[in-house]
Amino acid sequence: MAHGKKYREAVSRYDKQTPYPAAQAVELVKTLSSVKFDESVDVVFNLGIDPKKADQLVRGTVSLPHGTGKDVRVAVFTSGDKEAEAKEAGADLVGGSELVEALQGGRELDFDVAIATPDMMAEVGKLGKILGPRGLMPNPKAGTVTQDVGKAVAEFKAGRLEYRNDRYGNVHIPVGKVSFSVEQLVQNLASISGEITRARPAASKGRYMKSMTLSSTMGPGVKIDMNTIEDLIEAAG
Repeated sequence: MAHGKKYREAVSRYDKQTPYPAAQAVELVKTLSSVKFDESVDVVFNLGIDPKKADQLVRGTVSLPHGTGKDVRVAVFTSGDKEAEAKEAGADLVGGSELVEALQGGRELDFDVAIATPDMMAEVGKLGKILGPRGLMPNPKAGTVTQDVGKAVAEFKAGRLEYRNDRYGNVHIPVGKVSFSVEQLVQNLASISGEITRARPAASKGRYMKSMTLSSTMGPGVKIDMNTIEDLIEAAG
């Protein structure tokens, strides 16, 4: 893929092959941002797993101490008293079978997280082909199938993220925004690194966390020195 002039200039200002300590990598990513909007900062973990094997999948949620800087829109599939609970917690879209029917009929998927109470999963299952490809299907392992919808909505609104590996064994997770301070981004990165480490499948053999790369939306990737990750996780507690 051809890159623009600003991207090429950014790459020329550092060694793309050199791994940097976490804090220095964060500083570099902030410095290399050259666009006028507040870019997201993301980290990619390359893991030593076989994504084709069910017992080596990496999936879960992580709460970031400083959030992601993004306004997260949450949809809740539920009914009865739980609808009021979800709305009170700040859910953007709440409904039961009528919401399922609306989405089946072509309603726009204008939400980032989907939460469902267990009794609604038979209905929500009808949306598998719509929600699944977008990573929006509620799942107990991700904490998005729960009876405690109020708590789940509040946590996702506050910066709780769902993650899962892709077919290449990589996990992509937002860390925050370029406008965040270095300290905020490092603390978010520490929480994410600790969570990915704890999520190591028992069936994964050999080196688990192979590499980490940090980048802004439009900027080049900066490799993180893996030797600094243990200190980062320890600092996060």
